[in-house]
Amino acid sequence: MADITTVDLVQIIFWFLAGCISFYFSIGNARVWTSISLGFFLIFLSQLYVVEKALDMPWTAYTQLEAIHYIIGTISIMVMTHGFQEYYIFSRTLEIGGTKTAVYLTVLGVVAASVVFVFINPEPQYTVLRNISVIENTTWVFLSLVNLDMVRKIYAQIRDSVIAKGFIGFGIVFIAIFLWKGAELYLQVYNWDADWKLIMQNLGGVVPDQYMGRRDFSLMVHDYAGLLSGVSVGGTFIYLLKLLR
Repeated sequence: MADITTVDLVQIIFWFLAGCISFYFSIGNARVWTSISLGFFLIFLSQLYVVEKALDMPWTAYTQLEAIHYIIGTISIMVMTHGFQEYYIFSRTLEIGGTKTAVYLTVLGVVAASVVFVFINPEPQYTVLRNISVIENTTWVFLSLVNLDMVRKIYAQIRDSVIAKGFIGFGIVFIAIFLWKGAELYLQVYNWDADWKLIMQNLGGVVPDQYMGRRDFSLMVHDYAGLLSGVSVGGTFIYLLKLLR
């Protein structure tokens, strides 16, 4: 069985709860919440691969599936960002386009097209997987800042509403996500991540032990910010669920 830390396990449990709540929320509430909720649910699916690897599931031997998990992670933040943009427009105009079914089918189509793309190309090696992960983390870091600004603008529009505090919760979520994914991207940029260490071992090289304090601090920020993001997402959706019933 592969190693899995206590922080990883607790983080996955909270993302599972957050994923279930957000998906239920997307089904049971107005169309304006669909993209936001679905985006958070997709995060859980992308994080599920950590547990699958820890349990040595047979399909984890196929690197295509690891690539798909990274791609689903990228899709999740894009769907979520689109959702917050929709909500901002709705908060100003009270108009929203499309249907829930259209959103579900569009996201399913994008995921299916990504799966086809991965399988029609050569099997990704460790270096390719790491490149895909870097793209995912870069997208997350940038769009987390975009979403923070969107949440601020939405809160300014609905500050007198009963659900305004829910968007303060989303602000906390994106601060935590920015730190979580930003710390991982920082490690990747400086080749301090576990994937780079594995690549160097396969090539017969070694990773220098310089700046270990910064590396360890970044790992700590990554672990606990990821944990906070899962807890804050679950808490925010529970709060909103109670208000909108």
